[in-house]
Amino acid sequence: MIYDQIVLRYGDLTMKGKNRNLFEKKMLQQVKNSLVAYEGITYWKTFGRLYVKLNGHPYEPIADRLKDLFGLVSLSPVLRTDTELEAIREAAMKVMQSLKTPPKTFKVSAKRAWKKYPHSSHEMNHLVGAHILRAFPELSVNVRQPEVELRVDIQEESTYVFCENIPAVGGFPFGSNGKAMLLLSGGIDSPVAGWSAMRRGLELEAVHFHSYPFTSEQAKDKVIELAKRLSYFSGVPIKLHLVPFTEIQTMLAGARHDNLIITLMRRAMLRITEQLAERNGANGIVTGESLGQVASQTLQSMNVIGRATVLPLLKPLIMMDKNEIIDIAVKIGTFETSILPYEDCCTLFLPKSPSINPNLVVVERAEAGLTKLTEMIKTAVDGTEQMVLTPDSATSAQKAGEDSWF
Repeated sequence: MIYDQIVLRYGDLTMKGKNRNLFEKKMLQQVKNSLVAYEGITYWKTFGRLYVKLNGHPYEPIADRLKDLFGLVSLSPVLRTDTELEAIREAAMKVMQSLKTPPKTFKVSAKRAWKKYPHSSHEMNHLVGAHILRAFPELSVNVRQPEVELRVDIQEESTYVFCENIPAVGGFPFGSNGKAMLLLSGGIDSPVAGWSAMRRGLELEAVHFHSYPFTSEQAKDKVIELAKRLSYFSGVPIKLHLVPFTEIQTMLAGARHDNLIITLMRRAMLRITEQLAERNGANGIVTGESLGQVASQTLQSMNVIGRATVLPLLKPLIMMDKNEIIDIAVKIGTFETSILPYEDCCTLFLPKSPSINPNLVVVERAEAGLTKLTEMIKTAVDGTEQMVLTPDSATSAQKAGEDSWF
């Protein structure tokens, strides 16, 4: 191994103006949280850059972990050297010699951030490039489409030489844009919506509705695994709220509003989630809805359902096709869990002809006839259990009022 550091580059953080320092601090803490298992790693930053000093650790597994962190647009393993011509040339030689597959073409791209360095960027391209060509006569320069672009970042304190640029997920650091509640089912869409929301800097707490004994323990375990996977990307534990929904769902099924049962059920879910949000300091609700995908996701249905809460409803997937959502689910590692054949409560009591164009006045009149609904919603909120999950472990569940985790 020749690389001794990894340079991390920010994405949207560059547009945050006076709040930039706060975002950079969150980014640094997120990086530290993700690499806590690696002893001896140290960190330092310059404007727009964060450096991870490896101190003997191989860069490959660390780079694999870092590229999934929200807020990073790219990263590169780098070789640090003194800001002196011969030292830079020697470092450039080591980087080229370390390539697993010898290239046929290359170019040097020098960037002189320290303007007092005696050679300009253009001069350094020639001084370093000529040195490489003398050592590798089979190489040729191609400034338009080189197989390898050897980068030389000249700073006052050190110079950094590298040729690999690893794309990362971008976005904002986890938790830098507030907190929201994620409606997490066992399907494909909601974990992708959660990942997308976290990518935009939202801290999430997940809410899952179960209807035991109509839904199985395997269905709950499936959701727990999905929440654990989301906690991997956040770098911190995620809180999962398990809401008992059996009594509400049974009551709605017996209310003789068959074509409106999905609308009524989802409005009840939003009211419960809104109360959980108030208790946990969240200011929005994230859902996995995609326009027109099912009956409850027509524009009119979403309008009527959404009127049940005053909190903003955030819908990252709203304009995505199913195949686009599946592609992301595969990429982030939730797809195989999501397709396990265990039903959640949303698949129970489905009517033969659910309304795709519900009327708000009719829905509110139907709810007015459900005299026990408000009381049952409060009971469900009070009976909600909580779990705190990490990628590798989970706490025991307990009631919503017993918040000893925090």
